[in-house]
Amino acid sequence: MTSSRPPRTVSVYAGSFDPVTLGHLDVIERADKLFDEVVVAIGVHPSKHPLFSFDERLALLQEVVRPFKNARIDRFDGLLINYCKRIGARVIVRGLRAATDFEYELQIAHANADMDPSVDTVFLPTRANYGFVSASLVREIASHGGNVSHYAPEPVCKALRVKFPPQSAPE
Repeated sequence: MTSSRPPRTVSVYAGSFDPVTLGHLDVIERADKLFDEVVVAIGVHPSKHPLFSFDERLALLQEVVRPFKNARIDRFDGLLINYCKRIGARVIVRGLRAATDFEYELQIAHANADMDPSVDTVFLPTRANYGFVSASLVREIASHGGNVSHYAPEPVCKALRVKFPPQSAPE
């Protein structure tokens, strides 16, 4: 008698991760418990000019995602739905911070479902304490010398201090 194992469920959590925040890690951690594999896919867009290079974002993500047994890091360009087809992912994971995110994310989910109905989108609301945290907020606070340790993992905080060295006070 042969036992049939259900197929592995590969999911993709995509973003620019410029930089990765504690909100991102919350979603990755929860997806790691739900799916057999979570591909954290860094979007590469030639027209955008991120604060951190692709290699820097890759290194930071590899460091902070290490504890999650089902997660791996990859890159993609072009349409996310095409990337999902290429790697055999059946699920796109999206984090929702606020109701305003939902309308935009639902529109994208509908478009993706129209292009490939075999790929589902799953929305994971962020925990309340991360509901206002975004990569742009973290960059803005750090650029002015603010403490971002409540919003970003320590390796990111360290990397931000290199990008935005503390200014000495005028004498």
